[in-house]
Amino acid sequence: MTLSRPLLLKRAKQIRLLAMDVDGVLTGGEVVVLESGEEIKFWNAKDRLGLAIARDHVKDLSFSWITGRSSTSVSRAAEDLGVKHVVQGCSDKLKALQEITGKLDLKFSQVAFIGDDLIDLPVIQAVGLSCCPADGVQEVQKRVHYVSPFPGGRGVVRDVLEFILKAQNKWDLLVRSLYL
Repeated sequence: MTLSRPLLLKRAKQIRLLAMDVDGVLTGGEVVVLESGEEIKFWNAKDRLGLAIARDHVKDLSFSWITGRSSTSVSRAAEDLGVKHVVQGCSDKLKALQEITGKLDLKFSQVAFIGDDLIDLPVIQAVGLSCCPADGVQEVQKRVHYVSPFPGGRGVVRDVLEFILKAQNKWDLLVRSLYL
């Protein structure tokens, strides 16, 4: 259900919340579990920098992470990046997103979501702009509005974030504010 570029731009202009899964989107999907039970995840520096810069320079865009797993490394990364809306151990991501949009007084048409697997389908089908990484499962790729050329954990978040901010004419201002 990939949309044409003009339709993607039209939807991206309305986005006020970028929500996403964690494993397979923010990370490559690998989960290393230590003997202690603690999980180690590998995060992409460009994705993290993009989120941090947008957090500091784009006041009308919020972020949310909704993940089926629970991990202290996710909590730490969210705290480090200032992601205020984090739901872990979640089997009903649509319900979690409804609660978040209610708190933020947003409509689903104002939400972009990046997901990569079957558990993400209900949200993908509900939001204004649905996206997945290049290595998202086929069932997801067939239903999203945009398939990023980047795999999970390798720049997909940065790609979607830049697309949204460019559509909203905010990217160039953000970049200029960093070096002027």
